Amino acid sequence: MIPPVVLAPLAGGPSTPELAAAVASAGGLGFVAAGYLAPDELARRLARARELSDGPLGVNLFVLEAQPVDDDAVAAYARLLAAEGHEVGEPRFDDDHFAEKLAVALDAGVDVISTTFGPPPANLVEAAHAAKIAVWATVASVDDAKRAVASRADVLVAQGSEAGGHRASFDDTDEHDTPLLELLSALRDAVDLPLVASGAIADRTTAAAALAAGAVAVQAGTAFLLCHEAGTSAPHREAVTRGGPTRITRAFTGRRARGIVNTFMRDHPDAPSAYPQIHYVTAPLRAAARAAGDAEQINLWAGTRVDLARERAAADVVAGLRP
Repeated sequence: MIPPVVLAPLAGGPSTPELAAAVASAGGLGFVAAGYLAPDELARRLARARELSDGPLGVNLFVLEAQPVDDDAVAAYARLLAAEGHEVGEPRFDDDHFAEKLAVALDAGVDVISTTFGPPPANLVEAAHAAKIAVWATVASVDDAKRAVASRADVLVAQGSEAGGHRASFDDTDEHDTPLLELLSALRDAVDLPLVASGAIADRTTAAAALAAGAVAVQAGTAFLLCHEAGTSAPHREAVTRGGPTRITRAFTGRRARGIVNTFMRDHPDAPSAYPQIHYVTAPLRAAARAAGDAEQINLWAGTRVDLARERAAADVVAGLRP
């Protein structure tokens, strides 16, 4: 059974064991984001979440394969940032410790393993199914969905273009920027798997619209950013509280993602497509800005309905999204 409300993974800070556990205890599915964590830290967070709740928990994994990138463009972007006075890191590719984190998730006995940026690999599907763990794939297009079905995913998380954070599309292009309700309609006609709706799900009205369009459950992320249990940084919280327009950018990580428009995003509209290379280039400057409380130089991931986010307990957000 799929819980009616799903916590988006929220990698990179907002995801905490306390937030996942609170959502799970309130009748939702609580995700612990594996992205950017060391494997032993993921294990610690999963253990802590399970201490706090016996409700359903999931882990989200990045599926990354090395792609050709324009090394000259990456180097030029790093030089530009350095010339602006920013501390920059060395660009590199890695797969975010996929194998080790998969092993951690399997050992933890989670209820769901979800993937983003690519279809679930065969070894993940085989191991998860052998352990009676459901496999969910996050998709942003019919092509993504068909590849996920071929990979034997059990559930598809349909990410509309309104969603905050990284685009889940398997290819880093703008060809898959489809609004949620339109995407749900297309997927409903193309595949025969349960659909979880993600993108601008912020209250009962937006949740009901997604369910009416064919989703069996809704996934929300921005709605949880101001929760007491979330690890959202102080400058990110302040920006979400203020609200404002959002836009998709590659400026921070080299992969298209939606956030609240700020100075860094406006100043760097032409960052190259190179993930995670650009993520590593900008990591030091973002860490410094976050420590200084400077919201103008960090990624402020948020969806288009950021105006509906409120400071409250996670259980209250879950209650407000339930049918």
